[in-house]
Amino acid sequence: MKTGQVTIKDIAKHLNISIATVSRALRDLPDIRPKTKKAVLDLAAEWDYEPNQVALSLVKSRTKTIGVIVPNMGYHFFATAVNGIEEEAILNGYSVLVTQSRESYLRELTNIQDLARGQVDGFIVSVSRETSNYDHFSKLIRRGIPLVFFDRDIENLDVSKVVIDNVLASKKAVQHLIESGCKRIAILAGPAFLGLTEQRLEGYKQALRANEISVDESLIVHGDYSHENSIYLTNQLLDLANPPDGIFAVSDRLAVGAMVAIRKKGLRMPQDVSIVGFNDEPIASYMTPTLTSVAQPTEEIGRIATRLLINQLNNKNEVFLPQKIVVDTELILRETSYKK
Repeated sequence: MKTGQVTIKDIAKHLNISIATVSRALRDLPDIRPKTKKAVLDLAAEWDYEPNQVALSLVKSRTKTIGVIVPNMGYHFFATAVNGIEEEAILNGYSVLVTQSRESYLRELTNIQDLARGQVDGFIVSVSRETSNYDHFSKLIRRGIPLVFFDRDIENLDVSKVVIDNVLASKKAVQHLIESGCKRIAILAGPAFLGLTEQRLEGYKQALRANEISVDESLIVHGDYSHENSIYLTNQLLDLANPPDGIFAVSDRLAVGAMVAIRKKGLRMPQDVSIVGFNDEPIASYMTPTLTSVAQPTEEIGRIATRLLINQLNNKNEVFLPQKIVVDTELILRETSYKK
């Protein structure tokens, strides 16, 4: 497998044929032996050749533009992170193209393909929740296009990333609920196959075990981040024969839905049910009662990811050593988690 940007000259040299022959084969022109054409097309596919002059601009010149792909700009976390990305990019003479995957793998794939056709020098990405096939990212790496992940990453890809310690942050959040007097703590988890969900669920379990509390699978519920889903899942938990007296939600969006469901049941927070969210979105301090939540330095995460990418762009001819930056979180204590 050849790495870096592949040219017609590379294919011609490898097959020991002329550049003109390769060009004719790629354009499906006549006067070329079928066996030769097949060899050219097979090698072009294997090496991820891009028969597009614009794509070659990624090597021949710089667009001074960074491609950013996030799941949803409607989420406060991603909107704030993009602010940090844009501010840092501008300081370094770069512009930013932002696209949304809308949590769709196919949309994420299309965004990557479109932006990689010469529009951007590199990518900053937070992976969609549907993404389980990572070939589109591997292809960028093989072509030598710089890539940085933030928030949601892919463990087995050798690229730079900016993340938090989701296990530790979640463990501290659940530990706080235990210290507030909660005996049965449920978790409103995100999609089961998302790495971020797995990490926050692990932190939840570690906190329970550290306090010799058994893990009750009936208190672990998965779903998307919509308010409707959160309300449904919370009602499911509250209708148990032995309902929870504490809830850890892996996002504030889930926590807000849970608070609506708790109030509609005629229960009080934190007297009947304590709750802790994640991300410390602005709404957390305006809810009644105010919501305890895990805060991340979201804008700084965007800035760090941008600095990592620009450093890689400025040193493309040097040996690349991926960096994993883990930023600190803080549990912001408010009214939903204090027993009176």
